[in-house]
Amino acid sequence: MRKQLWTFLLSILVLTANSVPGYGQTAVVPTISGNELTARIDLGNGVTADLSITFEKVIGLNPSALALTATLLNPKDIAFAGRLPDLTVSPPAAFPVVVRIDPTASSALSFEGVYTLALHTNNLTLAANSPLRLYRAPSGGAFQDMTGFLQAGSVRAGGSGPGFSEFAIVADARPIDTVIGGKFDALQSQLSANAQAIDPAVAADLQQRLSQARSAYQAKSLAAAIDGITAFGDQVKAQSGTAIPNVWRANGGPVNVAGLLRSSAETLKFSLAFKSNLTP
Repeated sequence: MRKQLWTFLLSILVLTANSVPGYGQTAVVPTISGNELTARIDLGNGVTADLSITFEKVIGLNPSALALTATLLNPKDIAFAGRLPDLTVSPPAAFPVVVRIDPTASSALSFEGVYTLALHTNNLTLAANSPLRLYRAPSGGAFQDMTGFLQAGSVRAGGSGPGFSEFAIVADARPIDTVIGGKFDALQSQLSANAQAIDPAVAADLQQRLSQARSAYQAKSLAAAIDGITAFGDQVKAQSGTAIPNVWRANGGPVNVAGLLRSSAETLKFSLAFKSNLTP
């Protein structure tokens, strides 16, 4: 009964939360150089980070294309906790920060494929087999793991994405097989949901590749599973633009199907490699 009440209260709080409550919020000023956006985040009391977003091919990238804010979370905010997969996932006490990125009303930004986003902070230190991960969420929605890489020392967490909204570094203590199973399910769901937008022969080929990679994982052949997911992502990239929609546009537009599939494949590959190597 207590568990049901806790779940009910979390759901009500999530439904009524229109923004991320926290101790403090600050606007973040971007700097643009070619196809890269960088910004310094400073929330006071020594909580700082460097943000970078690199695009493969972008149009309309300028300082007013995206609105950036950073929020210092209240560690007792159960509404935010309700947006995470479960109670074993939480923001680290040394860096309880959410970065929000949205196109401005006048933005004409568009890009092909994926961007690579990285957060680097000296507030966290990466140890072997660290549970730290980079998460992404749609506005007010559920957070999901998007980690594509972690770099040792002071933490630099990054990954690729098909679109924007909220980002956070969290400690994810879930069993690795739970994480991998969820990422296989998410990639399958995205492929199935967008199959009609993909050339039929290409969609069938991608489905076969994904099924074979999952079978290899279930057979405990991690190397074959990693190779299969790598080949899946490479094939999506090769077919992008002709057989698979691959453009994201600010303030509306078609689904960036290639971006969705590539970013999901990348973070699945990260988790498979983590399980294989037992290191980030």
